[in-house]
Amino acid sequence: MTAALHDPPLNPRLKLAGLWASLMFCYVYGDYFGLYVPGKLGQMLAGRMEPLGAVTQGILLGTSAMMAIPALMVCAVLLFPAVAARWASVLFAVAYAAIMLLTMPGAWQFYLFFGAIEVLLSLAIVWTAWRWPRQRDAG
Repeated sequence: MTAALHDPPLNPRLKLAGLWASLMFCYVYGDYFGLYVPGKLGQMLAGRMEPLGAVTQGILLGTSAMMAIPALMVCAVLLFPAVAARWASVLFAVAYAAIMLLTMPGAWQFYLFFGAIEVLLSLAIVWTAWRWPRQRDAG
């Protein structure tokens, strides 16, 4: 007879870090596979980024900042005070779910697949952060 496995409750910080990491992997793979869409590399070589148009340093800096935030959230949820980690997770996850939903119409099937996963992961982040356990008063 085998003993049942003990499944201790997982700290919300670890749950959120795992969710943010998974979200980032989906972003990276979705963007990577996007390079295989016919014409995409030609646009890149021509210095264009649809739907933004001509690539500038400002556009690349803005895009870099947009993608750095979810990557930094992996460690932020571990290092920030609980209140800051919770609210940053809720706000950024809602924002990134909205960005995904806005970019999905008319996209290729692989992008819709990753986009659906990314929206679900973002919602799981919101749910996990929103349900962060509260400390009970000692009185």
